[in-house]
Amino acid sequence: MSKFPFGQVAILALLLVIHCAPLFAQADPNAGATAEPTQSNPRDTFFEHPDATKWWISGQANFVFQAHGSFYALYSGTNSLKNAPESAVSRVLTLYTGYEFTPNTAVYLDVEEAGWGGISGALGLAGFTNLDVVRNPQLGTAPYIARLMLQEIVPFSKEKIEQERSALELQTQLPVRRLEIRVGKFSTADFFDYNIGGTDSHYQFLNWVVDNNGPYDYAADTRGYTIGALLDYEDRNWGLRFAELAMPKVANGPDLSANIANSRAENIELELRPTLLSGRDTKLRFLSYVNHGNMGNYRESIQLYKEGVTPTPDITATRIPGTIKYGFGINFQQELIKDVWAFGRWGWNDGKTESFCYTEDESGIETGTYLVGTRWGRSLDRAGAVFVSSGIKSYHQQYLADGGLGFLLGDGGLTYGRETIEEAFYTVHAWRGLFVAVDLQHINNPGYNRVRGPLTVPGVRLHLEF
Repeated sequence: MSKFPFGQVAILALLLVIHCAPLFAQADPNAGATAEPTQSNPRDTFFEHPDATKWWISGQANFVFQAHGSFYALYSGTNSLKNAPESAVSRVLTLYTGYEFTPNTAVYLDVEEAGWGGISGALGLAGFTNLDVVRNPQLGTAPYIARLMLQEIVPFSKEKIEQERSALELQTQLPVRRLEIRVGKFSTADFFDYNIGGTDSHYQFLNWVVDNNGPYDYAADTRGYTIGALLDYEDRNWGLRFAELAMPKVANGPDLSANIANSRAENIELELRPTLLSGRDTKLRFLSYVNHGNMGNYRESIQLYKEGVTPTPDITATRIPGTIKYGFGINFQQELIKDVWAFGRWGWNDGKTESFCYTEDESGIETGTYLVGTRWGRSLDRAGAVFVSSGIKSYHQQYLADGGLGFLLGDGGLTYGRETIEEAFYTVHAWRGLFVAVDLQHINNPGYNRVRGPLTVPGVRLHLEF
């Protein structure tokens, strides 16, 4: 006898409410296209950060609690999401510092600490439920340098545009046409694949394949950082950025390789800012990347298994330095009415070479709605709802079906189906730098396996901004 799907009904109801919120807001006769909120935003940090000083010092603390109940599983393996009830709490603490030597030169140093964990140790899902979770518990909880980079701006115009100061951009004015150069340690996702609706796990969605493009296997160590150089040319209505970055020595490994001849990543992204709706934000981003690394091949791993060389398919047995993996992505955001956006992503990678840096995802599509609470008098509240579908290619499917293990997936078998996720959240600004959020995720075919799940994962987030 089947059970009533309370979790799925609940998340679908929340999705419906959030998707319909713009309609209710627009029904207000005082909320027309020309009506803008007049109230000033309340403070969103515990301490003020003045624009006049050359220094920047701030901090954040992010705590996420998630849980799930039991769910159906025909079988489970080494890397499966546990089908018994469990819960977990993660934390990420960051100290941001920076110094602006001149209007065109700045340096940034961020120190971070991450700990506790995620459900099932962050295994068993391509779209894992919490972006904050570090996937290698052997790293420990000692503080580490997250970012250490130099920024140099080369102006190509005298005309300036205003910019809100932040932990990664100390300038309050920028030349309309400019080249920004950054060198050092940072996250690829700091500057590539940004999306106003799905990027920030501190205020927005929590899932990996919502906050980043799942098939974008961007260069990163286990904690999500790399070393390299970024060139970013910006004009009024478009931008073009390129980065040469270090790859990890092994899949999802903590150490970056210094062998740039055989281990590196090229990333390029074109950003267009056309005017599709008068006075509304529109951005289109077209991304491509090529990874070079000590990576294995799914087809060759299956062949070695069939020949009896390995007892199960083993991707590590086929690793060759300098192996290439490539992919593409499209990213859009469109403001529909004041502070209400539609957003989405599409991603694809070759699927022959092993998933190495981010997650085991080779074809993905995402669409969602993101709202800021100005329309109901809560200018620092945020809400959103999203749907994501992820998939893997035939050789990767066969690899898992034959009992192979990736760095995230491996149920000991596979009855393939696309992994689909619906997520909805609401973030409440409680006071100054205190934010509280509720989050709900519903997952079908966890780990691309139709004989496991579905499951619902509720969560609560406490965010402090200093």
